[in-house]
Amino acid sequence: MPEMTKLVPTMTRWGIAGFLATLAAVGGMQLQAQAIAGHNSNAPVSYAADRIELQDRQNRVVLSGSVRITQAGLALNAGRTIVNYSDAGSLQIQRIMATGGVDVQRGNERARGDTAVYDFNRRIITMAGNVRLNRGGDTLNGGRLVIDLASGVSSVDGSASRSSSVTGQSSTTSGGRVTGTFSVPEN
Repeated sequence: MPEMTKLVPTMTRWGIAGFLATLAAVGGMQLQAQAIAGHNSNAPVSYAADRIELQDRQNRVVLSGSVRITQAGLALNAGRTIVNYSDAGSLQIQRIMATGGVDVQRGNERARGDTAVYDFNRRIITMAGNVRLNRGGDTLNGGRLVIDLASGVSSVDGSASRSSSVTGQSSTTSGGRVTGTFSVPEN
C-alpha cells in the first residue's frame, strides 16, 4: 500500500499536466478563429464564378459554379452563393449565403462546412454542417461555428440543428459533439 500512496501524487501531477496541455491546445484553436475575427469587413469585395445572375428586383446576385469571393486576404470558395445588397445611392453588400462545400481561408487558417452566411451588418460569419477548422496539425470539428468579427469571440458547438436560421433547413452532425486533434509541443 505504501507504493500506491507514492503513485497517487505522480498520477495527479500527470493528470494536471495533461489537462493544462489540453487547455493550451484549445487556446491555440481559439486563437485560430480569433485571427479570422481580426478580418476587415469594410474592405472591397471581389468575386468570380462560372455564372452570375443579377436579380435586380430582389436586390441580389446569384453566383454559381466554382464561386470565389475575396476580401482583404479572406477567401471564400463555394459551389453557389447568393449576395444580398441594398441600393441606396450606392450598392452595399448586406449578406452572403454560400452553399455547396464552403471553404473559407485566411493565411494558413482554414474553415470548411456545408453552408456559410456572412452577415455584413452584424459582422458575423456562421458556418453550419460538418464544420472543420484547421491550422497546421490542429483540427477542430463540430456542427456549427460562429465568428463575431466585431468582438473577436468565436464559438463551436456540436450540433448544426440550430442552423435553420442559416439555411432554412435543419441538419445534424454525427454525435452532436465538438471533437478535435491538437499537437502537443515537445519539451
